Amino acid sequence: MAKTAEKILDVRNLQTHFFTDEGVSRAVDGISFTLHKGETLGLVGESGCGKSITSLSILRLIASPPGKIVGGEILFKGTDLVKKSEEEMRAIRGNQISMIFQEPMTSLNPVYSVGEQIAEVFRLHQKLGKKEAWDKAVDMLRLVGIPSPEKRAKQEPHELSGGMRQRVMIAMAMACTPEILIADEPTTALDVTIQAQILELMKKLQRELGMGVIMITHDLGVVSETCDRVAVMYAGKVVEYTTAEELFDNPKHPYTVGLLNSLPRLDEDQDELVAIKGSVPSPYNMPQGCRFAPRCPHARSICQTTLPELVHVNVNSQIRCWIYTPEWDKQPEANVKSGGATYV
Repeated sequence: MAKTAEKILDVRNLQTHFFTDEGVSRAVDGISFTLHKGETLGLVGESGCGKSITSLSILRLIASPPGKIVGGEILFKGTDLVKKSEEEMRAIRGNQISMIFQEPMTSLNPVYSVGEQIAEVFRLHQKLGKKEAWDKAVDMLRLVGIPSPEKRAKQEPHELSGGMRQRVMIAMAMACTPEILIADEPTTALDVTIQAQILELMKKLQRELGMGVIMITHDLGVVSETCDRVAVMYAGKVVEYTTAEELFDNPKHPYTVGLLNSLPRLDEDQDELVAIKGSVPSPYNMPQGCRFAPRCPHARSICQTTLPELVHVNVNSQIRCWIYTPEWDKQPEANVKSGGATYV
């Protein structure tokens, strides 16, 4: 991605909460990031960290109640999507910002052919007639590499394989050549060969269309293959925001280090994988201080009581950790046994 690329999305202090009988779940609690034209940004973290809620917030698809965007801005080419009406958002969804959902079998309508579902995108957003929309739908299936697209267009989702259904979802998302594509775990439940084909297809289409991509995943292998920059999320917060190269060469936040150390390595003998001890905190009962502190092998007293800010540690990286602040050396070391993660 060129350094002078146009900024097309600027998320500032986004907060999306869910108000339930159990209490308030701060699913997304003040995250910020930017996306430039032609860039791929990875949102990474364990299940429940807020990745998918972030993407649904951008598209204003949060079910209300119980969910609500309670603060922050989502600036798309300088205009705040939070302030848009539902009618205005319908014109943007699928047209300027598209999304590939995690499980195509539940996202596609089971009673309509896949060609009809793609054609509907053209009829709604480009006001094409039925015949022209159908022809374009067939062209989209051909573009995403589905063989015999005229035949496949007439089939319903259950008649296609998982890989083909995922390609149909990509065809629908790409139909109107959006400026932003959000891909929520686009290769989940696909075998390794099909995963590689889907990722290569997305990269090819991105190069041709020049769009920005937000890649939501828990798979660091996908991040290394596709992303320019990465926001690592934990319990509703961004804890590390850096380039993909920096993330793998020099991870800084203890959570990121733990994630990388938990991956199997081909260049070392490993009797067992190293896990991050403990579990993600309940969204209804977040720790008072750093949200990773109960699992962190380096936690000191300030980590238990005060949430750190996201601070710049170099030109490429921002980290939410007291280790990278002047306050760190003033703290007595806590008697915390290592969870197995080697701090880098």
